[in-house]
Amino acid sequence: MTQATLSAAAQASLAIWHRMIATHSMADLDSIVADEVVFHSPVAHTPYPGRVALRMVLESVNQVFQDFRYHRSFVSDDGRSVVLEFSATVDGKSVKAIDMIRFNDAGKIDDFEVMVRPKSGLDALAAAMGARLASQKSVLQGASA
Repeated sequence: MTQATLSAAAQASLAIWHRMIATHSMADLDSIVADEVVFHSPVAHTPYPGRVALRMVLESVNQVFQDFRYHRSFVSDDGRSVVLEFSATVDGKSVKAIDMIRFNDAGKIDDFEVMVRPKSGLDALAAAMGARLASQKSVLQGASA
């Protein structure tokens, strides 16, 4: 079995991603995200299109998650995707989750999906994020900010 690696451009974007997480700042997000990015929430059936929606979700979740830590990463066989396993707490509830990130040919994130367990942690995350983003429904559905 061979171990797949991300392209150099995707690796550079992922390094910026990890730096943003470590510093709790999404300031460089636009530099690593494709215009047509789509975010798949663990609590919403319909994906959120666009950079504005992604930024809004990530900035909010960055405030909601406490004790956030990445543990492991896995690269897809085609070298275009990475899965990042993490843990965090939300309002005292533990979550174990993954970020599934796909990169385009230029190394920009074009698809970002999050899966969370257990249900008690997912429920806490849904409540906290819902409270923060309830007034932004049109932006999350793809309308301009």
